Amino acid sequence: MRVHFIGICGTAMATVAALLKQRGHEVSGSDQNVYPPMSDFLAAERLRILTPFAAGHIAAPLDLVVVGNAISRGNVELEAVLDAKLRYCSLPEAIRDHFLWGTRPVVVAGTHGKTTTTALTGWLLTHAQRDPTVIVGGIALNFGEAGSSYRLGAGRDVVIEGDEYDSAFFDKTAKFLKYVPDIAVVNNVEFDHADIYPDLDAVRLAFRRLVNLVPRGGLLLLGHDSPYAVALRDAAVSPVETFGLADGATWQACDIAHAEGVTAFTVRRAGERFGRFEAPLLGIHNVRNALAAIAVGSRVGIGAGDLAAGLTAFRGIKRRLETVGVQRGVTVLDDFAHHPTAVHETLAALRTGFPSRRLWAVFEPRSASSCRRVFQDDFARAFEGADEVVIAAIFRSSLPEPERLSPDRLVADLLARGRRARHIPAVDDIVRTIAAEGAAGDIVVVMSNGGFGGIHQKLLDALA
Repeated sequence: MRVHFIGICGTAMATVAALLKQRGHEVSGSDQNVYPPMSDFLAAERLRILTPFAAGHIAAPLDLVVVGNAISRGNVELEAVLDAKLRYCSLPEAIRDHFLWGTRPVVVAGTHGKTTTTALTGWLLTHAQRDPTVIVGGIALNFGEAGSSYRLGAGRDVVIEGDEYDSAFFDKTAKFLKYVPDIAVVNNVEFDHADIYPDLDAVRLAFRRLVNLVPRGGLLLLGHDSPYAVALRDAAVSPVETFGLADGATWQACDIAHAEGVTAFTVRRAGERFGRFEAPLLGIHNVRNALAAIAVGSRVGIGAGDLAAGLTAFRGIKRRLETVGVQRGVTVLDDFAHHPTAVHETLAALRTGFPSRRLWAVFEPRSASSCRRVFQDDFARAFEGADEVVIAAIFRSSLPEPERLSPDRLVADLLARGRRARHIPAVDDIVRTIAAEGAAGDIVVVMSNGGFGGIHQKLLDALA
């Protein structure tokens, strides 16, 4: 089968293209521009990328065209597909039709933590020799020689990250509604994706629809510490279990201890001790992520000892508190946080792990939600764990001013809360500031869901 992807630079789309290539299909893809690290991933997978978009890329014989959700009417390749009446589908439809029917899908969803939880779950099943297929929205370091966003296995289970973002220009429903879950995990539910969801109720409805897909013989795992996740119990037909730190959770973490980048905790199942675990991860949010993965592993028949050994061997994910380098005693970290809750949890994890070190938070408002004023007050609270806060330029500057996040107001609010904060729009000016003021022992965490103008390497070069 010959398959062409329109808009291949997204992690999920590149992953599915690579998976189809692994299965022997002829795969090509196109995009306007492809930059590192995705260009590196595509090159390593030997995927042929055509850039920029051109109608000539759509030529017979094509058996299927997979349309990305960033592509709209007017795209020259999409118009050529429609004119030629070629068979096309959305990315989640391609995943379902080629990888999910006849398997046991484990769909990991939630506003936060789904990439880490998917990678953790996939790794625990892999370590226990269940040979799952794994599809992650990030580069998991346990898969492949240098990390990968997928693993193609021959086992029954497919562990997949379930994104609530829309599917395609012709299908504005959530991607995860295509993933036919036998086991569904919902870590938490909050308002996000302000570009496609008008309010929190619309987000909650999408998750209710996911919950309604789990069969009677399946399992729904809900984040006990998230009120809107727990409320999904009422929509379930399947059995329901919960996980979290608070009393009453089916799977509860307690006796949590932090030491040198490792978090240890005891797990209780229905009040009974299940085991003691250690995760090479920082933060309470990662304890919850690990709990969900442990609960899934137990459901598919893996014992506590094997789960504990697998968790200890987890190597993490790129762009999740990833150490980019150390220069002049200053540690530079890269993190994908772009929602206020994710920012707060990232900084809280670092504060717990390194209580005496000065912490710089360098934030680029880049995502469709973080650029909007709807989170203005939430961001003022989110940065309270940092000693120094630097707010870069708003990436989506074309948003109308009344809808756009105000960096100046955010800085003023942070100053009023006793934080040192500055709005420094240009990347080079941010680099010069940190190079001049940074001192040995400082930690600089750069938070953005994009490339941020290559700031990570620029920082290391300037500090050197």
